[in-house]
Amino acid sequence: MPRPRLQIIIGSTRPGRRGAAIADWFHTLALTHPGFDPELVDLAEVALPLLDEPAPPQRGRYENEHTRRWSATVGAADAFVFVVPEYNHSFNAATKNALDYLAREWAGKPVAFVGYGGVAAGSRAVQALLPVVTSLGMVPLASHVQIPSVRTAITRDGAFQAAPGLDDSATAVLDELQRLTHLLSAARPAAPVG
Repeated sequence: MPRPRLQIIIGSTRPGRRGAAIADWFHTLALTHPGFDPELVDLAEVALPLLDEPAPPQRGRYENEHTRRWSATVGAADAFVFVVPEYNHSFNAATKNALDYLAREWAGKPVAFVGYGGVAAGSRAVQALLPVVTSLGMVPLASHVQIPSVRTAITRDGAFQAAPGLDDSATAVLDELQRLTHLLSAARPAAPVG
């Protein structure tokens, strides 16, 4: 039986971002976790324009090829972890745009967050995302990974250096995400054939 697919989504798209290094760290931990088949999804590479679909996403009638590709990517996942920065006491626009493009592809799937920033450790970004993902029918975990003072956690070669205990926190999130993924997968209706 195949393991559930976990998409680790890098939310920041700006040059000089720290999210890619953090996502690489989390992805490495997820690769050693027995519960998932993890993959990195970089919104900078997905390159969605500002929402440009004429019909609401709930209808699932996409006119643009970039939307159809994004739908197929997200639709193939069983669970998500968003690696998100905190900008101005909230989350970034690229993450919101990526969420707004779709509806049914997110529904009924668990989601966790790795938030990062300054003193608040991305907590305000995560708190602002909770009502958004809930309205899309996703099921957020109660706990998330929070990284304070992210500038000091990036080494000269651009790698993320996790503080003591952070690997354990991330593994606990993966454990809980695995449990919730199993429960929700059993409850989700099968995808239509053809």
